[in-house]
Amino acid sequence: TKDYVSALRACLRQAPDVILLGEMRDYETIKTAMTAAETGHLILSTLHTLGAGNTVDRIIDIFPPNQQQQIRVQLAMLLHCVVSQQLVSKLDGGVVPVFEVMYVNGAIRNMIRDAKIHQIDAVISTAAAEGMQSMDAGLYELYKKGVISEDSAVTCSVHPEIMEKRLRISN
Repeated sequence: TKDYVSALRACLRQAPDVILLGEMRDYETIKTAMTAAETGHLILSTLHTLGAGNTVDRIIDIFPPNQQQQIRVQLAMLLHCVVSQQLVSKLDGGVVPVFEVMYVNGAIRNMIRDAKIHQIDAVISTAAAEGMQSMDAGLYELYKKGVISEDSAVTCSVHPEIMEKRLRISN
């Protein structure tokens, strides 16, 4: 195949159950991936973003403004989970992965559809019982266990000011 999108389209003709895309970098790839998801394929892919909310924003923002509301509705129905990770330096050398996990429940589905992406972090932070975890909660746990430094916890945080306050209170 001559390019990534052509390869994805050719893949769809093979009737796969699962499609793994290395990265969704452009409009055509994301559009084709969403079409594949609409036809029942499980799409797994990567985006270079920090956090679930940023991932949702990136997908929506790649489309022209006149299509974004339609994309919000589609994405709200198609998206099932976002896992965001970053590697953080450990105190004893090496790195450790930190994860944010967002499962798309009814509340998050409504936030995506209604363009309230900025509220997603609050849902993730309060939905540990559903298996969700914020990036900052993961960082805080690693700090409490003595795996990463205070500086790393703050620097790698999605909300550094809040993390600084949380660390001050816990010390």
